[in-house]
Amino acid sequence: MRFTSEQRLDDGVLEREFVLGGSSGTSDASDTSGVPGILWTPASGAVPPAAPAPLILLGHPGGLRRMYPRLVGRARHCAAEGFATATIELPGTGDRPPLPVVQQARADVRQALQAGEPVGADVIDALILPLVEQGVPEWRATLDALLALPGIGGPVGYSGGVISIGVRLAVTEPRIVAAGLFAGSFVPRTILDEARRVTIPLHVLLQWDDEGNDRQAALDLFDAFGSAEKTLEANMGGHTGVPAHAGEAAARFFERHLKQPVA
Repeated sequence: MRFTSEQRLDDGVLEREFVLGGSSGTSDASDTSGVPGILWTPASGAVPPAAPAPLILLGHPGGLRRMYPRLVGRARHCAAEGFATATIELPGTGDRPPLPVVQQARADVRQALQAGEPVGADVIDALILPLVEQGVPEWRATLDALLALPGIGGPVGYSGGVISIGVRLAVTEPRIVAAGLFAGSFVPRTILDEARRVTIPLHVLLQWDDEGNDRQAALDLFDAFGSAEKTLEANMGGHTGVPAHAGEAAARFFERHLKQPVA
């Protein structure tokens, strides 16, 4: 992990951009051969120095620069509660090399939706599974690097982003102990099967009238989760109409599961 820039936000949160992998021995922010990401850590004094900040991985649908305003808002809210947060760019998005199979699948999805036709299972697999297969190992490598930094420790949570990535991480990454998932993307058949092996606590947000989401598929996925503790919060409105209280509920969820009790 190479840090490429650093700034202190007006609320004292430290924001550092980084590149994971890629060319070594350089701090050039224009180097796009690795995986770009951003780390936010709480303002000095928000967390006692003897207690490393718990970490939340912030997922998103791709396009780190496009998503930055929402990501930094989430990061600042988490920092105020004593959490460090980090995000990375999805494969094939932003300045990263495109994934032709995913690009074609996106075109096929648009064509099906414009024609009022259902999106085929094979198209969903081509759209989502390459992101999962490449993205999950990148998230795990990022987690290795982050937990080696001073001032950052467990427990670790995962929040938002492509729900299939969250499912795969919940199954394969034992350092993630709780996840807040957004039901707002297509779900491949194999991910539905994997969901039955998820056992960590889950808080799932569903926008009931999400124009880009198959509501029944989201409900089927929630039903499949094997977690003993799982909560589904459904709100009226479209994809971008998430009410403020939904974020507050998610914050309480992570407070319960990521904050270590004081001895």
